[in-house]
Amino acid sequence: MARSVDELEEGRGLLAPVTVSLESSIDQLDIRRVELRKWLAEHPNPTGRELAEAKLVAPAWPEPWGLNASVEYQLLIDDELRRADVKRPINPIGIGWAGPTIVVAGTKEQQEKWLPKILSGEEFWCQLFSEPNAGSDLASLTTSAKMDGDEWVITGQKLWTSYAHLSTWGILLARTSNEGAPQNGISYFICPMNAPGVTIRPVIDMTGDHAFNEVFLDEVLLSADCLLGEVNEGWRLAKVTLGNERVSLSGEGVLWGRGPTAEDLVALVRSQGRPLSKIDRDDLVKCWSHGEILRFLRMRLNANALAGKATSSDASLRKALADDHGQEVMTLAQRLAGSAGMIEGHGPGGIDSDEGRSWYWGFLYSQALTIGGGTSVVQRNIIAERVLGLPKDPSA
Repeated sequence: MARSVDELEEGRGLLAPVTVSLESSIDQLDIRRVELRKWLAEHPNPTGRELAEAKLVAPAWPEPWGLNASVEYQLLIDDELRRADVKRPINPIGIGWAGPTIVVAGTKEQQEKWLPKILSGEEFWCQLFSEPNAGSDLASLTTSAKMDGDEWVITGQKLWTSYAHLSTWGILLARTSNEGAPQNGISYFICPMNAPGVTIRPVIDMTGDHAFNEVFLDEVLLSADCLLGEVNEGWRLAKVTLGNERVSLSGEGVLWGRGPTAEDLVALVRSQGRPLSKIDRDDLVKCWSHGEILRFLRMRLNANALAGKATSSDASLRKALADDHGQEVMTLAQRLAGSAGMIEGHGPGGIDSDEGRSWYWGFLYSQALTIGGGTSVVQRNIIAERVLGLPKDPSA
């Protein structure tokens, strides 16, 4: 069982962030680049808190938490941090989703309470949205929040909560009204994960590890300042949360931006020197081609972002294609390993060696790609309606 966030995110060779050489369009003598290099020379091994105080963790955020950085400036900062081998704190839900929502809807007191330790990574966050009967149809959630004096009483169950067992805080959606349309009665809360009444149980996945959890909320008491925004405004804020994606050119790995690529698989097969059947050769070429198409798509999407042409449907398009490709790469690697692909690691080198252990783990993990973060079915509905202009599905 995983013991820390670092082990979950970096302990496996497969999940280590892929380093990509970025050919920046910014001139090397850009004053911003010079200043950043000077800061990095003075802080060769910056802590999460130092990075946060320098506003380098989430530079796109507004002052005082970020730099109001344009997409171009964000890419410059990403490039310089990569060159200096400096990694930002690991806090994906906190920095990627919770933080931007608190910036938009939080009071000054709420921002000062939560944002500094989100950015520094000192407090890890999770997301309490999905429920056993409210996954893709999030508006049908039944977890309730009722006001009792000056406290909220939360009762319900959440499922598929990544890293709940390692989190200090969780962003929580709960129903505060049953009047009108389902989404009109939802409110947005911040929940301390060590509060009395919070029970966390692991959901063991096929890898034998667990990142996912089910969370039971048994009359959990939250103070009034744990409500983010206004009562019954949660659905609007949830869309803010789910719509936040930072621009990055380093996420080429096939497991949600991490891990190996199709090109890595080709290099591994080439290094083994094994003869391939015609079918295997054709499938490997197709897999590599799909990886190149996705690489060019990422370049186009980043170019659109630089030009201010990015749309909310871009993320759905990228996710739908990338998740299918991730399963394609890992399934092909498993197949090319032959009988050795059925065990964690065996043999002197290649896919069926210690390195093969990571590919084996990735094959099991990749089955979650088309479910987590919005199912492929939902993503394709978004693409059909917002990109292709097709009519919406008829109501059930």
